[in-house]
Amino acid sequence: MRNIINLSGLLALILLAAVQTDAALQDVQTVFVIVLENHDWSEIKGSSSAPFINDTLLPLASHAEQYFNPPHLHPSLPNYLYLEAGSNFGIHHNASPHGKQLTAPHLVALLDQAGISWTSYHEGICGCNCPLQTVKNYTPLTNPMVYFTDVTETNDVDSAHCIAHMRPLGELVGNLQSNTVARYNFITPSLCHAMHTPCGPLNDRIKQGDDWLQEVVPPILNSQAYQDNGALFITWDEGVPGDGPIGMIVLSPLAKGNGYSNTIHYTHSSTLRTLQTIFGVTPLLGDAAVATDLGDLFNP
Repeated sequence: MRNIINLSGLLALILLAAVQTDAALQDVQTVFVIVLENHDWSEIKGSSSAPFINDTLLPLASHAEQYFNPPHLHPSLPNYLYLEAGSNFGIHHNASPHGKQLTAPHLVALLDQAGISWTSYHEGICGCNCPLQTVKNYTPLTNPMVYFTDVTETNDVDSAHCIAHMRPLGELVGNLQSNTVARYNFITPSLCHAMHTPCGPLNDRIKQGDDWLQEVVPPILNSQAYQDNGALFITWDEGVPGDGPIGMIVLSPLAKGNGYSNTIHYTHSSTLRTLQTIFGVTPLLGDAAVATDLGDLFNP
């Protein structure tokens, strides 16, 4: 009998912890997600090329030590699709939006249905058309939303819906200052600043990304949207040559922060499940249904 009582008590504690975690995530009001490229966490943590990440962000943040891209999933595009929909839909290469248009349920479609605002900010786009083509150091491969027909109105370069949601990164600071940012903000830098491509004058991929973060992150952290229970998630699309671990850094007034880290196994589906919990949108998409959310990085 005692064992049954103890087991019942343990189950009650587990259920209470899950409820507290969901409640903590649901208190988040505004989300910013930054995705960088192609580095294992071991290349970033402690790197002399990443002083802003290591000396400024990590002491403030919570972070994961065991965050992976989905098993054996490469290259970039399938991983971005996982962040948006919990699946790569059988795509195992970097396809153009013109070659792959998806009709499946995905995150921003659920946000639209729930009346929750969202913006996808990208460095190097003009904001004058739906960015379906590679232009200089912008690539649609890092912009998963444009692979869905409901966003682009089936590859319409003049789609008003797409243009309204796909905005140049340069608009972010003004929107932060005027407190008009959307509730969900997906942010990708150029291939130079995403740690993907060596670019002059530095020709140091990690340093290029770290310097870019030093410009982009402080306006987010200083904004009203962040300070009123916002959350910033910084991650990488994939490990190279394996599956990671890759970085997941969480900054939020609601996060444990102060350098907290854990060794819970996470994937991109964990991030998607976390976003769906924050915004209260269902059904859980693809692998997010069985993933562990990032709730442990937040205060219960």
